[in-house]
Amino acid sequence: MVKLHIKHGDESQFLYDTTTDTPIDVLLPDLVAIYNGRLKVNRVCGEMERLADHGVTLPPNMQGLTDEQVEELKLKDEWGEKCLPQGGARFKKDEVGCRNGQAPNEKMAELLKKTVKEAKDLISKKKVDANVLVTQATVKEALDILRGAVMIVYPMGLPPHEPIRCEFENTEDLSGTQASLEVIDEAMASLWWAGKEMVPGKKLLDYVGKNEKTKIVAKLQKRGMGAPAREAPISGEDQKQLMAHFYKKQEEWKRMEKEQEDAYLDSPWADGQQLKRQFQGMKDIKWGPR
Repeated sequence: MVKLHIKHGDESQFLYDTTTDTPIDVLLPDLVAIYNGRLKVNRVCGEMERLADHGVTLPPNMQGLTDEQVEELKLKDEWGEKCLPQGGARFKKDEVGCRNGQAPNEKMAELLKKTVKEAKDLISKKKVDANVLVTQATVKEALDILRGAVMIVYPMGLPPHEPIRCEFENTEDLSGTQASLEVIDEAMASLWWAGKEMVPGKKLLDYVGKNEKTKIVAKLQKRGMGAPAREAPISGEDQKQLMAHFYKKQEEWKRMEKEQEDAYLDSPWADGQQLKRQFQGMKDIKWGPR
């Protein structure tokens, strides 16, 4: 199996196993689905942390308004009254004004946050260092456990305008957000290795050869951005260790040079009392035991 270390820019994303006979037309959509799926998991995790702290999202027409403005406009959060957390709510005001402040109790909030950590660990970039693969099944598992935790805490469901529900139903609208810039459209995706774009219509072996025990670092990005920067010969951590090693050697050389500068003081010709001892007949005297 060929192992692909997928990067986006300079950041590691995940490890992926395939074969050299895999067509790029098949490989690329799968990589894009995993990449976008990981982004979705992280978006859901972020919203679930806010859900645990401040309850469900307010209706769009109430977001960002003060209590006085809501009262003056006679607005009412009907969905907030229906979608209550199991075990009762505790009030914790959202200073941003996006959520209704009816947060789950501490036990339920802890369940949500614990599940968030579990889901993040499943698709973490640290999996690359641990040599663990990430697949579409991994992404699905992470989303499933997140969905299960929400159903436990909110058995009545979430409001239709809640971002978490939209993410689960794939109806999220990311237009105008930073997240929209991160997502890669399958039709506009490109995969690069060794300064070459792996184009549809060819197979992986056309680029890396037929050796199934190959491991490469490939970069996934949007088409039209040009060739990505080549990989550095050594990693940042290795470079730090190398610099520390050279610095240590440099200090040792400085110390040795200083010692060599003073070494002449131990030479006979540098002895200022040598001539005096010679006249006194005290040269080369060896003192024996008393």
